Amino acid sequence: MVKLYDSGVYLLNGKTLVREKDAELSLNKEEAKKCTIAYGILQAHNTSGDPENLKIKFDAITSHDLTYVGIIQTARASGLDKFPLPYVLTCCHNSLCAVGGTINEDDHLFGLTACQKYGGIFVPPHMGVIHQYMRETMAGGGKMILGSDSHTRYGALGTMAVGEGGGELVKQILEQTWDAAYPEVVAVYLDGKPNPGIGPQDIAIAIVSAVFANGYVKNKVMEFVGPGVSSMSTDYRNGIDVMTTETTCLSSIWRTDEDTKAFLMEHGRGGDFKQLDPADVAYYDGCVYIDLSTIHSMIALPFHPSNGFEIRELNANMADILHSVEEDAKKLIKNPNLSLNLMSKVHDGALYADQGTIAGCAGGTYSNIMEAAYLLDGKSTGTGEFALGVYPSSQPVMVDLLRKGAIEKLINAGATIRTAFCGPCFGAGDTPAHGGLAVRHTTRNFPNREGSKPGNGQIASVALMDARSIAATAANGGRITAADEWGYEYECPKFDYDATSYEHRIYQGFGKGDPNAELVCGPNIKDWPEMPALNEHMLLKVCAYITDPVTTTDELIPSGETGSFRSNPMGLAEFTLSRRVPEYIGKAKVVMNHEKNRKNGTCPEEVADAIAKIRTISGFAEIKEEKIDLSSIIYAVKPGDGSAREQAASCQRVLLGGANIAKEYATKRYRSNLINWGMVPFVTVSAPDFADDDYIFVPNIREALEGSMVNIPAYVLGETIKPLTLAIAPLTKEEKDIIRAGSLINYNRMLKK
Repeated sequence: MVKLYDSGVYLLNGKTLVREKDAELSLNKEEAKKCTIAYGILQAHNTSGDPENLKIKFDAITSHDLTYVGIIQTARASGLDKFPLPYVLTCCHNSLCAVGGTINEDDHLFGLTACQKYGGIFVPPHMGVIHQYMRETMAGGGKMILGSDSHTRYGALGTMAVGEGGGELVKQILEQTWDAAYPEVVAVYLDGKPNPGIGPQDIAIAIVSAVFANGYVKNKVMEFVGPGVSSMSTDYRNGIDVMTTETTCLSSIWRTDEDTKAFLMEHGRGGDFKQLDPADVAYYDGCVYIDLSTIHSMIALPFHPSNGFEIRELNANMADILHSVEEDAKKLIKNPNLSLNLMSKVHDGALYADQGTIAGCAGGTYSNIMEAAYLLDGKSTGTGEFALGVYPSSQPVMVDLLRKGAIEKLINAGATIRTAFCGPCFGAGDTPAHGGLAVRHTTRNFPNREGSKPGNGQIASVALMDARSIAATAANGGRITAADEWGYEYECPKFDYDATSYEHRIYQGFGKGDPNAELVCGPNIKDWPEMPALNEHMLLKVCAYITDPVTTTDELIPSGETGSFRSNPMGLAEFTLSRRVPEYIGKAKVVMNHEKNRKNGTCPEEVADAIAKIRTISGFAEIKEEKIDLSSIIYAVKPGDGSAREQAASCQRVLLGGANIAKEYATKRYRSNLINWGMVPFVTVSAPDFADDDYIFVPNIREALEGSMVNIPAYVLGETIKPLTLAIAPLTKEEKDIIRAGSLINYNRMLKK
């Protein structure tokens, strides 16, 4: 049972929940708000002196090889001298991609030499996925860590971790701050104990399904409390914690206990343990109550982790549920010649998968794989189409699985074992055949995350399941099987951590930078192009108009093999919206060329017509053309769900994107990405009464940034000129300055002068 409270709650002595409306008048709400775990950690890292407006300095930062080149290049362009705090660079997103010739290793060599030059920590390919390495070596009680990956979550170890775009990491490297209003904090009260066969992914899918669509925890902190926390090992808790990203929460934190301490001690870091509990009276802005004993084996059907069903419910209502999923898929698959035909996977009354994968920061943990090996011991995955791949999350995890015989059991059952790699999470590994269905214990099952290319006539899909049910499914030849129906008992042996592989391979350079060291740049590693500062007036052409309820960052810039160009800004920009609005790239390039020609004295006819229309608006008859800048714009209802990749914004910017217009932004991190790349994050006040290819005039935008930004007048320049009202949610002074400068790079260059 997952229950959402309709009001704030008080938690008394860590055990008793009292709804705000039922609380005694003697309870002081404002003081009780300060008694959460989250409040204490946030204020300990807040440098602003204002508890309501945070300016956070983190204890460490981390990036993987899909993002660290761009971050370091941005920091270099902004005046980088050294890494002033521990910066961990991992090579877990492109270590197995066979696309692009030398560029993967070129990026890795760049990362290593950057760590040698600026004083960083370099984790080579195959050693560990980003979040497992941070759990093993960096996270600890009361800390805060920032990562350029949306699944940066270490709450189960007592660390508040945040996933953001690269610009926010650049700010930390330049000794600036992460700025945010103090967030609401929601209690996640865990009661009871998970039943045999229930794993962390089952609980995570149940939570995400309950809170994603209604935005219950959007941009809030999820604080895990209650007696049920101690019913699970810390390794198990990590698997739930990392999936909180899929709720769109800001961060997470858990109360700690003796098992947390044991985990840190086993990893040689007992001194990083800190007992974390809310005070005797703590106030929360909401509560998610979960009786762990009522959670059954779950499956999240395409195309979102929130599309969750109990497997037993799916089996009982298969035709209706699959038909509904297929109908929803039609709205997302823009190729009319393709359809998601899940019913073709039904045989003899059961749903069959073609592939299974247990991998990454969510699935590849020690306890998940140990239990999968137990379930498959002496069994066979079969000689048909179904195949099972297992990716342990780090070399120390691999070593202990080998010593305890789990790898042998899996291999003998027919599974194949890979090294630590994040690819199956984003479509760069284990792509099913056309029409295939994969079941994965990874983090996401968004469209194209399985690696297919609808634009090329390919379609496949992913359902998320726990490693235990995937193992049971593998033992049944791909027949979707609920592990909690097997009726087994299993006690996972204690994990024995051996860091020898890390000691022999990982470069530990923090505080040891050599400014004379050579930074090695391969031929695909390019500098950021110049970006214009914000002019007095904006002329925007709508180059994509998206009416889907949510637009993910994967749709804004696809993952997978497009990442081959991750270190080449213009090369990667060629893929912007390519799987969602393929015509966007051509349109944006036309706008970019129009502006270039206009600046060179040759104003294209359609731009001249738009400016002529502006001069018919009252008060703008004498407007000077040089005070107007032309750029492209994207409209989407709710853009930015999913990945933290800043490329979702930077790719628009290098194509001369000037703004987004949205009803709302799905995540803080995407909005921050827009700001850090000098793009204006407009929201609609009036109905979006414009269309694709329309021109929109926003006068006096620099002046508007000085005001309340609640009602910003704009005009749609059609056959008739229509007024349009826009707004911008509150911005800090620094964010306004970044937008005016045209990018974070420009802003920091100005600070250096």
